[in-house]
Amino acid sequence: MSPHASQDNRLSIVDRIPFFYGWVILAVSAVALFMSGPGQTYTISVFIEPMIAELGWSRTMVSGLYTAGSLTAGAAMVMVGRLLDRYGARKLFVVVAILFGLAGLWMSRVDNPAELYIGLTAVRALGQGSMMLIPTTLIALWFVEKRGRATAIGMLGLAASQALFPIITHRLITDMGWRNSWVTLGFAIWIVLLPILIILVRRSPESVGLRPDGLKLHSDTAETISKGEILQEATFTLHQAMKERVFWYLIIIGMGLPMLTTATFFHHISLMGSKGISAEVAASVFIIVGPTNMAGSFTAGFLADKFRNRYLLAAGQILLAISLIWLLNINSSWQALFYGGLIGFTIGFSSNINHVIWANYFGRQSLGSIKGISTTSMVVSSALGPLPFGLIFDLTGTYSQAILFSLAVPAICLIFALLARPPQIRTDPEQIKK
Repeated sequence: MSPHASQDNRLSIVDRIPFFYGWVILAVSAVALFMSGPGQTYTISVFIEPMIAELGWSRTMVSGLYTAGSLTAGAAMVMVGRLLDRYGARKLFVVVAILFGLAGLWMSRVDNPAELYIGLTAVRALGQGSMMLIPTTLIALWFVEKRGRATAIGMLGLAASQALFPIITHRLITDMGWRNSWVTLGFAIWIVLLPILIILVRRSPESVGLRPDGLKLHSDTAETISKGEILQEATFTLHQAMKERVFWYLIIIGMGLPMLTTATFFHHISLMGSKGISAEVAASVFIIVGPTNMAGSFTAGFLADKFRNRYLLAAGQILLAISLIWLLNINSSWQALFYGGLIGFTIGFSSNINHVIWANYFGRQSLGSIKGISTTSMVVSSALGPLPFGLIFDLTGTYSQAILFSLAVPAICLIFALLARPPQIRTDPEQIKK
């Protein structure tokens, strides 16, 4: 999605807003991140037990279908990123929201493994994939100097989603069953998202006569921008970015957190039960995750605008390792709740940095395509987590060995984080002035 797109003709709403329109884009993005909930593991995990109970399938088979669906969804993210660059967030957002609602309706009618595979592929591609890729990319397009803080504010939507969707979904399932709950979530996606996406979303600040962070885009303004300021923003194409070693370092680093959090969240109720924690307390852990996720995201957001991002990536891997060690030793309710706070802060902190660093390192010119690759790796890695955890549990009756093996992941990612120096900046000052 080139930030230097042709002027959008529908400027009336933008002109009426007395402040930088990027803040409106940020609010819409936060709502979209919130509504990604039905495609996220923390919501799907609430459906697993009642679906297994009714359909009579093994945990290993459901984990395998989840893995297969997520892998397929991950492959689709490359195309979503390219479409985002080509057509812009407004058109793609609307199409994704429509399909996401339909995916919820599909999940309500699942009766055999093939249908579940298709449904999981859809909700993962549209929820965890597209509904994460599009809003975070849009925020990065509208903000540069304030990117870390803006991303932190936007991620409040995801944090609220993590805190509320498991509770809402559990209540819906209790009151109306898991099938009707999927129908309700599908319609909720349409009702909440479609109006604001159609009316409020704009492709980029340049498309409405602005520059990122609220600077006016006029020829006299462009003349006053110093050469040093212009050079601050990189302009990598996807092809150029993929030639940089750090691109692949970031891909590897970005895979660790979703892989392990998806594995532990997918099996959360069962995992906590294996440690003697009641289902009620286990569900309450997600309530703690939301607020601490916000705290972690805000902490990272302010630090990302001031400190080297690779050191913050490394700090996130240390937090992840500490969280796994704590999880391994849980044997009481307060320890389970503390784990919720620890993993919530870790997710918020690391997710913010992982989203911000791509735009900081490679610029906005081909950000959709670049983040499409990174989102593919994220979704694929998340697909790889639940199955081995489920297999190890079925074989041993405990999750301890799986958690121990998982500690290798943040250790490896820590090394790559320290090596992830920013690439030599490529810029096109003449294009920026246009």
